[in-house]
Amino acid sequence: MVSPGKLFIVPTPVGNLEDMTFRAVRILKEADLILAEDTRVSSTLLEHYDIHNKLMSHHKFNEHNTVTNIAEKILTGINVALISDAGTPGISDPGYLLVHTCIDKDIDVECLPGATAFVPALINSGFPSDRFVFEGFLPQKKGRQKRLLELSAEKRTIIFYESPFRLVKLLQELGQIFGQERKCSVSRELSKLFEENVRGTAAGVLAHFEQNTPRGEIVVVVEGFKEKKAAVTSKQEVVGSAGSG
Repeated sequence: MVSPGKLFIVPTPVGNLEDMTFRAVRILKEADLILAEDTRVSSTLLEHYDIHNKLMSHHKFNEHNTVTNIAEKILTGINVALISDAGTPGISDPGYLLVHTCIDKDIDVECLPGATAFVPALINSGFPSDRFVFEGFLPQKKGRQKRLLELSAEKRTIIFYESPFRLVKLLQELGQIFGQERKCSVSRELSKLFEENVRGTAAGVLAHFEQNTPRGEIVVVVEGFKEKKAAVTSKQEVVGSAGSG
């Protein structure tokens, strides 16, 4: 009887190619098949590390039709490695469905530790990082306003992924729903040559990106809701106020 193979989830750099781990390179070199979100993007990384294993496309538009077939391949003894364009598969990238399918079929799944964009963005923000909420990409239309309203009272630090084409819109919405003075931090092009971290109020960060067109991969980190403390009035002021007039 043939022993089944294994599914490896392999994080890749979010920008700087030097952020690959030794183990990640070894696993990719040893894998019988590498699944890539975009084979053209991944080919650059694989060529950089002299990895020439069989490559197959696996993305959100075809994963529902391919996961069962991939799981069956692994059951025949093939080791498969899943990578995304950048970061850890399954974090706002394809991966969950394949992992879920493999677990249902008693296939071993091993996720390597590695890069993901929201962690450095969170630390760079200076906001509390002991507890946080990762929202990923908000809905583009239906349900977007409702979700932001729900999050406006969230006391933990909140993390979003956003497209550079919708960043200004998100910052406008944060100002309208969370308040113009709510603090936030926008990190873009993390680990790359032109990395930028812009911190300030929702209004201030919005003004920056209205004047400077955003580019690249973007993470938005928002400070959690803080209840305003009621003004403390001294006993003497209360008595004086009551006795005046």
